[in-house]
Amino acid sequence: MRLARPDDVPAVVAAQAAAWRSAWSDSLPAEALDVLDSPPAAEAWRSAISAPPSPRHRVLVAEDGSDVVGMAASGPAEDSDLTPMIDVEIVALVVRPDHWRRGHGSRLLTAAVDVARGDGFMHAYAWLPATDEAARSFLTGAGWGPDGVHRQVDAGPQGPPVRQVRLHTDISESE
Repeated sequence: MRLARPDDVPAVVAAQAAAWRSAWSDSLPAEALDVLDSPPAAEAWRSAISAPPSPRHRVLVAEDGSDVVGMAASGPAEDSDLTPMIDVEIVALVVRPDHWRRGHGSRLLTAAVDVARGDGFMHAYAWLPATDEAARSFLTGAGWGPDGVHRQVDAGPQGPPVRQVRLHTDISESE
């Protein structure tokens, strides 16, 4: 695991697009998935990596040899019921489907939590589609649990809203 560099942007975009298409093609409209590897998406990741909104926003990548096969992005939590000084949100955690079940996701999650802890965060949160049993199982297996908060996210004009559930874990030093 390492911090992402600007030259990682194409691989980060490709990893997210491939992972989301594989995991959510039956619950998200094609139009929503098509934007994942568009030029605006690449520019958003380039900005997140090159000029993050704060020093506590991070993008980490997982490598297999010299290939970037996954990424994790995090930053201070923005939900109104959370405290950005101590609460971090894992906003993305993806691994290319051809590299699933090789430990990259677990190592990315561990690295993201370790970096967040080093940045002074005490609690970590992540949103996921309520129907994504694989992601829920992965996170609960790592000690995360639902905190009872849900939301609806617009999936674009072609699809119904996506119901999401928020999971959390304590990452304080006393853990």
